[in-house]
Amino acid sequence: MTGALGCIGAWTVRALVRAGAHVTAFDLGRDPRRLRLIMRDDELDAVELVEGDITDLAVLTETLEARGITNVIHLAALQVPFCRADPPRGALVNVLGTMNVFEAVKRAARHRPMAPVVYTSSIGMFSLEDADPVTGTLHVDAPAHPVNHYGVFKQANEANARVYWLEDAIPSIGIRPLTVYGVGRDQGMTSGPTKAIVAAVLGRPYTVPFRGPTMYQYAPDVAATLIAASHRGLDGARVFNLPGVVADGPALASAIETALPGGSRWIDFEPVELPFPSDVDHDGIDVLGPLPATSFVDGVRESVTIYRGLLERGRLDPAQQGLDPTPSSLPS
Repeated sequence: MTGALGCIGAWTVRALVRAGAHVTAFDLGRDPRRLRLIMRDDELDAVELVEGDITDLAVLTETLEARGITNVIHLAALQVPFCRADPPRGALVNVLGTMNVFEAVKRAARHRPMAPVVYTSSIGMFSLEDADPVTGTLHVDAPAHPVNHYGVFKQANEANARVYWLEDAIPSIGIRPLTVYGVGRDQGMTSGPTKAIVAAVLGRPYTVPFRGPTMYQYAPDVAATLIAASHRGLDGARVFNLPGVVADGPALASAIETALPGGSRWIDFEPVELPFPSDVDHDGIDVLGPLPATSFVDGVRESVTIYRGLLERGRLDPAQQGLDPTPSSLPS
Protein backbone atom coordinates (compact mmCIF):
# COMPACT_ATOMS: atom_id res chain seq x y z
CA MET A 1 0.00 0.00 0.00
CA THR A 2 1.32 3.45 -0.88
CA GLY A 3 0.52 6.47 1.28
CA ALA A 4 0.00 4.20 4.25
CA LEU A 5 0.84 6.92 6.79
CA GLY A 6 -1.98 9.23 5.72
CA CYS A 7 -5.50 9.24 7.17
CA ILE A 8 -7.17 6.84 4.72
CA GLY A 9 -3.98 4.81 4.63
CA ALA A 10 -3.92 4.40 8.40
CA TRP A 11 -7.52 3.17 8.52
CA THR A 12 -6.87 0.80 5.62
CA VAL A 13 -3.77 -0.60 7.31
CA ARG A 14 -5.72 -1.14 10.53
CA ALA A 15 -8.54 -2.95 8.75
CA LEU A 16 -6.13 -5.20 6.84
CA VAL A 17 -4.10 -6.08 9.93
CA ARG A 18 -7.24 -6.89 11.90
CA ALA A 19 -8.31 -9.14 9.01
CA GLY A 20 -5.03 -11.03 9.31
CA ALA A 21 -3.41 -9.72 6.12
CA HIS A 22 0.31 -9.09 5.76
CA VAL A 23 0.68 -5.37 5.05
CA THR A 24 3.62 -3.69 3.36
CA ALA A 25 3.22 0.03 4.04
CA PHE A 26 5.15 2.05 1.44
CA ASP A 27 5.50 5.74 2.28
CA LEU A 28 7.98 8.56 1.93
CA GLY A 29 7.31 9.62 5.51
CA ARG A 30 8.80 8.05 8.61
CA ASP A 31 6.31 9.07 11.27
CA PRO A 32 3.56 6.50 11.96
CA ARG A 33 1.68 8.93 14.22
CA ARG A 34 -1.66 8.47 12.45
CA LEU A 35 -1.32 4.70 12.73
CA ARG A 36 -0.63 5.10 16.45
CA LEU A 37 -3.84 7.08 16.92
CA ILE A 38 -5.98 4.09 15.97
CA MET A 39 -3.83 0.96 16.34
CA ARG A 40 -2.37 -0.98 19.23
CA ASP A 41 1.37 -1.58 19.51
CA ASP A 42 0.99 -5.27 18.68
CA GLU A 43 -0.95 -4.35 15.54
CA LEU A 44 1.74 -1.90 14.49
CA ASP A 45 4.36 -4.61 14.96
CA ALA A 46 2.55 -6.64 12.28
CA VAL A 47 3.05 -3.90 9.65
CA GLU A 48 6.14 -3.84 7.46
CA LEU A 49 7.02 -0.17 6.95
CA VAL A 50 9.04 0.53 3.81
CA GLU A 51 10.38 4.04 3.33
CA GLY A 52 10.18 4.91 -0.35
CA ASP A 53 9.15 7.51 -2.90
CA ILE A 54 6.55 6.67 -5.56
CA THR A 55 8.43 8.92 -7.98
CA ASP A 56 11.19 6.27 -7.95
CA LEU A 57 10.01 3.46 -10.23
CA ALA A 58 12.99 1.23 -9.47
CA VAL A 59 12.27 1.25 -5.73
CA LEU A 60 8.58 0.56 -6.30
CA THR A 61 9.32 -2.32 -8.65
CA GLU A 62 11.85 -3.84 -6.25
CA THR A 63 9.42 -3.55 -3.34
CA LEU A 64 6.72 -5.46 -5.20
CA GLU A 65 9.14 -8.11 -6.46
CA ALA A 66 11.05 -8.71 -3.24
CA ARG A 67 7.85 -9.30 -1.28
CA GLY A 68 5.76 -11.05 -3.91
CA ILE A 69 3.01 -8.45 -3.53
CA THR A 70 -0.21 -9.22 -5.43
CA ASN A 71 -2.63 -6.53 -4.17
CA VAL A 72 -1.78 -2.84 -4.47
CA ILE A 73 -3.84 -0.03 -2.93
CA HIS A 74 -2.41 3.30 -4.05
CA LEU A 75 -3.15 6.28 -1.80
CA ALA A 76 0.02 8.37 -1.92
CA ALA A 77 -0.65 11.89 -3.20
CA LEU A 78 -0.18 15.57 -2.48
CA GLN A 79 -3.45 17.27 -1.58
CA VAL A 80 -4.95 20.50 -2.90
CA PRO A 81 -2.95 23.05 -0.85
CA PHE A 82 0.37 21.37 -1.65
CA CYS A 83 -0.43 21.07 -5.36
CA ARG A 84 -1.42 24.74 -5.42
CA ALA A 85 1.80 25.77 -3.68
CA ASP A 86 4.03 23.72 -6.00
CA PRO A 87 2.24 22.50 -9.16
CA PRO A 88 5.29 20.81 -10.73
CA ARG A 89 5.91 18.83 -7.55
CA GLY A 90 2.21 18.01 -7.42
CA ALA A 91 2.33 16.63 -10.96
CA LEU A 92 5.48 14.67 -10.21
CA VAL A 93 3.94 12.93 -7.21
CA ASN A 94 0.28 12.67 -8.22
CA VAL A 95 0.64 11.86 -11.93
CA LEU A 96 4.10 10.40 -12.50
CA GLY A 97 3.92 8.62 -9.12
CA THR A 98 0.63 7.01 -10.07
CA MET A 99 1.98 5.97 -13.46
CA ASN A 100 4.95 4.40 -11.66
CA VAL A 101 2.56 2.35 -9.54
CA PHE A 102 0.81 1.07 -12.65
CA GLU A 103 4.14 0.40 -14.36
CA ALA A 104 5.45 -1.54 -11.35
CA VAL A 105 2.27 -3.62 -11.29
CA LYS A 106 2.57 -4.25 -15.04
CA ARG A 107 6.07 -5.59 -14.52
CA ALA A 108 4.97 -7.74 -11.59
CA ALA A 109 2.10 -9.16 -13.69
CA ARG A 110 4.67 -10.79 -15.98
CA HIS A 111 5.54 -13.16 -13.13
CA ARG A 112 2.32 -13.69 -11.15
CA PRO A 113 -1.39 -12.85 -11.18
CA MET A 114 -2.05 -9.35 -9.85
CA ALA A 115 -5.25 -7.94 -8.37
CA PRO A 116 -6.65 -4.74 -9.87
CA VAL A 117 -4.77 -1.60 -8.93
CA VAL A 118 -7.03 0.23 -6.48
CA TYR A 119 -6.45 3.96 -6.23
CA THR A 120 -8.14 7.08 -4.92
CA SER A 121 -9.34 9.53 -7.49
CA SER A 122 -11.49 12.44 -6.29
CA ILE A 123 -14.73 14.34 -6.75
CA GLY A 124 -12.29 17.26 -6.65
CA MET A 125 -11.72 16.78 -10.37
CA PHE A 126 -15.21 18.17 -11.02
CA SER A 127 -16.58 21.71 -10.88
CA LEU A 128 -20.04 22.77 -9.77
CA GLU A 129 -21.01 23.18 -13.43
CA ASP A 130 -20.36 19.48 -14.06
CA ALA A 131 -23.48 18.49 -12.11
CA ASP A 132 -26.72 17.81 -13.97
CA PRO A 133 -28.27 21.25 -14.61
CA VAL A 134 -31.78 19.94 -13.87
CA THR A 135 -31.28 17.68 -10.84
CA GLY A 136 -28.03 19.13 -9.46
CA THR A 137 -26.62 15.60 -9.21
CA LEU A 138 -23.09 14.76 -10.32
CA HIS A 139 -23.21 11.56 -12.34
CA VAL A 140 -20.32 9.13 -12.39
CA ASP A 141 -19.86 9.56 -16.14
CA ALA A 142 -20.08 13.37 -16.16
CA PRO A 143 -17.36 15.20 -18.12
CA ALA A 144 -14.91 16.81 -15.70
CA HIS A 145 -13.73 20.42 -15.78
CA PRO A 146 -11.24 20.72 -12.88
CA VAL A 147 -10.87 24.05 -11.11
CA ASN A 148 -7.40 23.40 -9.68
CA HIS A 149 -4.20 21.49 -10.48
CA TYR A 150 -5.10 18.70 -8.05
CA GLY A 151 -8.29 18.00 -10.00
CA VAL A 152 -6.38 17.98 -13.28
CA PHE A 153 -3.93 15.45 -11.85
CA LYS A 154 -6.73 13.16 -10.68
CA GLN A 155 -8.39 13.39 -14.09
CA ALA A 156 -5.09 12.44 -15.72
CA ASN A 157 -4.76 9.42 -13.42
CA GLU A 158 -8.16 8.09 -14.48
CA ALA A 159 -7.21 8.54 -18.14
CA ASN A 160 -3.87 6.80 -17.67
CA ALA A 161 -5.54 3.94 -15.81
CA ARG A 162 -7.80 3.47 -18.83
CA VAL A 163 -4.81 3.34 -21.17
CA TYR A 164 -3.03 0.79 -18.97
CA TRP A 165 -6.12 -1.41 -19.36
CA LEU A 166 -6.44 -0.86 -23.11
CA GLU A 167 -2.77 -1.38 -23.92
CA ASP A 168 -1.49 -3.65 -21.15
CA ALA A 169 -4.62 -5.34 -19.69
CA ILE A 170 -3.84 -3.97 -16.21
CA PRO A 171 -7.21 -3.74 -14.43
CA SER A 172 -7.91 -0.95 -11.99
CA ILE A 173 -10.59 0.51 -9.75
CA GLY A 174 -10.61 4.21 -8.96
CA ILE A 175 -12.64 5.44 -5.99
CA ARG A 176 -13.72 9.09 -5.85
CA PRO A 177 -14.26 10.41 -2.30
CA LEU A 178 -15.11 14.03 -1.49
CA THR A 179 -14.93 15.09 2.17
CA VAL A 180 -13.34 12.28 4.14
CA TYR A 181 -13.52 12.75 7.90
CA GLY A 182 -12.36 10.81 10.92
CA VAL A 183 -9.38 10.42 13.21
CA GLY A 184 -6.14 11.28 11.41
CA ARG A 185 -7.62 13.67 8.85
CA ASP A 186 -5.44 16.68 9.59
CA GLN A 187 -4.40 17.90 6.11
CA GLY A 188 -6.08 18.97 2.91
CA MET A 189 -8.78 21.30 1.65
CA THR A 190 -11.63 19.37 3.30
CA SER A 191 -9.92 18.49 6.59
CA GLY A 192 -11.72 21.32 8.42
CA PRO A 193 -14.65 19.25 9.73
CA THR A 194 -12.32 16.75 11.40
CA LYS A 195 -10.26 19.58 12.88
CA ALA A 196 -13.52 20.98 14.26
CA ILE A 197 -14.18 17.69 16.05
CA VAL A 198 -10.69 17.76 17.56
CA ALA A 199 -11.11 21.41 18.60
CA ALA A 200 -14.40 20.62 20.33
CA VAL A 201 -12.77 17.78 22.27
CA LEU A 202 -9.86 20.04 23.26
CA GLY A 203 -12.17 22.94 24.09
CA ARG A 204 -10.61 25.50 21.80
CA PRO A 205 -12.02 27.72 19.05
CA TYR A 206 -11.86 26.63 15.44
CA THR A 207 -13.38 28.01 12.26
CA VAL A 208 -14.15 25.53 9.50
CA PRO A 209 -13.15 27.17 6.19
CA PHE A 210 -16.51 26.40 4.56
CA ARG A 211 -20.13 26.24 5.64
CA GLY A 212 -22.01 24.90 2.65
CA PRO A 213 -23.06 21.30 2.02
CA THR A 214 -20.65 18.58 1.02
CA MET A 215 -20.65 14.80 0.70
CA TYR A 216 -19.08 13.30 3.81
CA GLN A 217 -17.43 9.88 3.90
CA TYR A 218 -16.23 8.30 7.14
CA ALA A 219 -12.59 7.20 6.85
CA PRO A 220 -13.12 3.58 8.07
CA ASP A 221 -15.87 3.18 5.46
CA VAL A 222 -13.51 4.46 2.75
CA ALA A 223 -10.90 1.93 3.87
CA ALA A 224 -13.41 -0.91 3.75
CA THR A 225 -14.43 0.10 0.22
CA LEU A 226 -10.83 0.11 -1.00
CA ILE A 227 -10.21 -3.33 0.46
CA ALA A 228 -13.42 -4.70 -1.07
CA ALA A 229 -12.33 -3.32 -4.44
CA SER A 230 -8.91 -4.96 -4.12
CA HIS A 231 -10.46 -8.35 -3.39
CA ARG A 232 -13.16 -8.21 -6.05
CA GLY A 233 -11.06 -9.25 -9.04
CA LEU A 234 -12.82 -7.08 -11.62
CA ASP A 235 -11.46 -6.36 -15.05
CA GLY A 236 -11.44 -3.09 -16.97
CA ALA A 237 -10.55 0.41 -15.80
CA ARG A 238 -13.47 1.17 -13.53
CA VAL A 239 -14.18 4.34 -11.59
CA PHE A 240 -16.86 4.84 -8.94
CA ASN A 241 -18.13 7.83 -6.99
CA LEU A 242 -18.02 6.99 -3.31
CA PRO A 243 -21.34 7.05 -1.41
CA GLY A 244 -21.68 9.28 1.62
CA VAL A 245 -23.91 11.64 3.54
CA VAL A 246 -24.64 15.21 2.45
CA ALA A 247 -24.41 17.66 5.34
CA ASP A 248 -23.69 21.35 5.84
CA GLY A 249 -22.04 23.36 8.61
CA PRO A 250 -25.05 23.43 10.95
CA ALA A 251 -25.43 19.65 10.55
CA LEU A 252 -21.79 19.18 11.52
CA ALA A 253 -22.23 21.44 14.55
CA SER A 254 -25.35 19.48 15.54
CA ALA A 255 -23.53 16.15 15.23
CA ILE A 256 -20.68 17.47 17.40
CA GLU A 257 -23.17 18.73 19.95
CA THR A 258 -24.91 15.35 20.04
CA ALA A 259 -21.63 13.54 20.63
CA LEU A 260 -20.17 16.14 22.98
CA PRO A 261 -22.74 18.39 24.69
CA GLY A 262 -21.43 21.95 24.68
CA GLY A 263 -18.83 21.13 22.05
CA SER A 264 -20.46 23.05 19.23
CA ARG A 265 -19.89 26.40 20.99
CA TRP A 266 -16.24 26.17 20.00
CA ILE A 267 -16.98 25.85 16.29
CA ASP A 268 -17.64 28.52 13.68
CA PHE A 269 -17.79 28.49 9.87
CA GLU A 270 -16.61 30.72 7.07
CA PRO A 271 -19.55 31.69 4.82
CA VAL A 272 -18.00 29.80 1.92
CA GLU A 273 -19.22 27.08 -0.43
CA LEU A 274 -16.89 24.36 -1.68
CA PRO A 275 -16.32 24.52 -5.46
CA PHE A 276 -17.49 20.91 -5.94
CA PRO A 277 -20.91 19.28 -6.33
CA SER A 278 -22.30 17.87 -3.09
CA ASP A 279 -25.06 15.68 -4.55
CA VAL A 280 -23.13 12.77 -6.05
CA ASP A 281 -24.50 9.53 -7.47
CA HIS A 282 -22.68 6.27 -6.89
CA ASP A 283 -24.14 4.20 -9.70
CA GLY A 284 -22.40 0.89 -10.26
CA ILE A 285 -20.43 0.68 -7.02
CA ASP A 286 -22.71 -2.11 -5.77
CA VAL A 287 -20.60 -4.44 -7.94
CA LEU A 288 -18.06 -4.31 -5.09
CA GLY A 289 -20.55 -6.01 -2.79
CA PRO A 290 -22.14 -4.78 0.45
CA LEU A 291 -20.27 -1.72 1.72
CA PRO A 292 -20.44 -0.09 5.17
CA ALA A 293 -22.35 3.17 5.48
CA THR A 294 -21.81 4.76 8.89
CA SER A 295 -24.29 7.51 9.67
CA PHE A 296 -22.89 11.01 10.01
CA VAL A 297 -23.90 11.26 13.67
CA ASP A 298 -22.32 7.89 14.46
CA GLY A 299 -19.13 8.75 12.58
CA VAL A 300 -18.72 12.00 14.47
CA ARG A 301 -19.55 10.25 17.76
CA GLU A 302 -16.95 7.53 17.15
CA SER A 303 -14.37 10.18 16.28
CA VAL A 304 -15.14 12.11 19.46
CA THR A 305 -14.78 8.92 21.50
CA ILE A 306 -11.36 8.14 20.03
CA TYR A 307 -10.12 11.70 20.40
CA ARG A 308 -11.32 11.87 24.02
CA GLY A 309 -9.49 8.65 24.78
CA LEU A 310 -6.32 10.07 23.26
CA LEU A 311 -6.75 13.27 25.27
CA GLU A 312 -7.15 11.32 28.51
CA ARG A 313 -3.90 9.48 27.76
CA GLY A 314 -2.07 12.73 26.98
CA ARG A 315 -1.71 11.82 23.30
CA LEU A 316 -3.80 14.49 21.58
CA ASP A 317 -1.30 17.06 20.32
CA PRO A 318 -3.13 20.02 18.71
CA ALA A 319 -0.29 20.76 16.31
CA GLN A 320 -0.25 17.18 15.04
CA GLN A 321 -4.00 17.45 14.43
CA GLY A 322 -3.55 20.48 12.20
CA LEU A 323 -4.60 23.03 14.85
CA ASP A 324 -2.85 26.18 15.99
CA PRO A 325 -0.86 25.17 19.11
CA THR A 326 -1.66 28.58 20.66
CA PRO A 327 -5.43 28.96 20.44
CA SER A 328 -7.22 32.28 20.50
CA SER A 329 -9.45 33.44 23.34
CA LEU A 330 -12.35 31.38 24.61
CA PRO A 331 -15.82 31.96 23.12
CA SER A 332 -18.10 34.28 25.02
